[in-house]
Amino acid sequence: MATTNASDHVEKIRSGYTFTEPSIVLGAAKVEDQVYPDALVRLPLGMMNRHGLVAGATGTGKTITLQVLTEQLSEAGVPVFVSDVKGDLTGLSTAGTSSEKLLQRTQSVGMQWEAKNYPVEYFALGGDGNGIPVRATITSFGPILLARILELNETQESSLQLIFHYADKKGLELIDLKDLRAVISHLTSDEGKDELKDLGGLSKATAGVILRELITLEAQGMEKFFGEPEFNTAELLRQAPDGRGVISSLELSTLLEKPLLFSTFLMWLLADLFSELPEVGDVEKPKLVFFLDEAHLLFRGASNAFLESIMTTVRLIRSKGVGIFFVTQTPKDVPGDVLGQLANRVQHALRAFTPDDAKALKQTISTFPTSDYDLEEALTQAGTGEAIVTVMNESGAPTPVAWTKMWTPRSQMGASDATIVTSTVQASPLLSQYGTAVDGVSAFEKLNGAAASVPATGESAQAPNAQGQPAGSVQDEARRIEEDILGRPASVPPAPQQAPQEAPAPQAEAPKSRPKKQDNVVMDVALDVANQLGREFLRGIFGTRRRRR
Repeated sequence: MATTNASDHVEKIRSGYTFTEPSIVLGAAKVEDQVYPDALVRLPLGMMNRHGLVAGATGTGKTITLQVLTEQLSEAGVPVFVSDVKGDLTGLSTAGTSSEKLLQRTQSVGMQWEAKNYPVEYFALGGDGNGIPVRATITSFGPILLARILELNETQESSLQLIFHYADKKGLELIDLKDLRAVISHLTSDEGKDELKDLGGLSKATAGVILRELITLEAQGMEKFFGEPEFNTAELLRQAPDGRGVISSLELSTLLEKPLLFSTFLMWLLADLFSELPEVGDVEKPKLVFFLDEAHLLFRGASNAFLESIMTTVRLIRSKGVGIFFVTQTPKDVPGDVLGQLANRVQHALRAFTPDDAKALKQTISTFPTSDYDLEEALTQAGTGEAIVTVMNESGAPTPVAWTKMWTPRSQMGASDATIVTSTVQASPLLSQYGTAVDGVSAFEKLNGAAASVPATGESAQAPNAQGQPAGSVQDEARRIEEDILGRPASVPPAPQQAPQEAPAPQAEAPKSRPKKQDNVVMDVALDVANQLGREFLRGIFGTRRRRR
């Protein structure tokens, strides 16, 4: 219940959100069912690198809030990265349409509305969608992030780190999946099995599991995400010729099919930014604001090492001028150590239909400062397009909690016409740089002695095997795992010459858990060595490493 009268409450909010430095407007304060257009709820630009959370149940207006924030950041000259799960954010390319109802709403929250469109670059992972392809090399992706995609256990992840260590040391560039498979195959062959002897070696069982998981990735068509030209994350920091920040929109329309891959790729982008950007300290406005939609996917089933790496990134990247906003349904989707770093909170309505919902509601209330609102009522009764807000003010203290009726986007709410997105992609200067995959000399060619015959561009060119198939094909590798590494007859027939890439991955799965005694030896040695590898080979927080030319 309120402890002050309405006029005092409104004045408290008005003064609490009045700043001397540049800021963006979230909306207007609402007190006792009345909206006050002169009591605007703002967010200082200089505090957006202190990170934030946009949360709320499905259908409460999170996407519209993202659009409002993105538009104003762009107008302030701040580049923005958004992951577009539903395709609605393509509306940023199209000016909104005025109506009497819209103008009534915008006037009620103190907004002088006008239709605008914004400078957007559309990206798609590996070109799997309508956007400029975003690729990463295996080398730069690193063993920790790759282990998460492969769903390896700790022993297998430690062995993968040793494999990367060997490749780094020997100058074997891991560009795509066939390069990593080639290195693993070499280390388990008669010729290479002693290469890691001093570090405990690489067991055939662990190598078999890793190879099988790589084959599964390839069989699912995910090999297109790894390769060159590798995306330069500096592209996310651009401004348009008119000075507005460029909005980089990554299409995630197939998120539900590959959630682990997509969420891990987003962390690769952040990790690469962290490693590349210089320290800038506190700035008037951020260099980039990064919105991580469906943030709960980052943390689902994550290892302690992965969570610690996320925590370190969130804590330290603000000094590089980058703000991260996690977008999800409830604050409980974000681990407490990470949540504690998120100073800016935009909480849309929560629903309390079940005991678990009620528990989540109480947990959410406990994360807000003391308020003159009844927060349980506010969080359950807020309408669509309303949110409960508290941010960090210019002095680094939390602002008063404000029940806020949010502003309205100036661009189109909902997806743009597909032809607009397509024409935007085709007109982008980045398309010529990233549009065509390149397959140069790397670990596969070096280990197979085929470097001299490899073309510099185009699709992968591989020497044929005895069956006339490209060496390193899915079928070849499946047979080799079973016959050589796992020591049993192959159940996978040779691939037909007419369809070298179409055979499914083998059905039998090697175990991911209960490592053998030899695996434990590898793990113990690897854990001691792994901490030094990052420094020695300039690998970052997640084991990531930009390939230097």
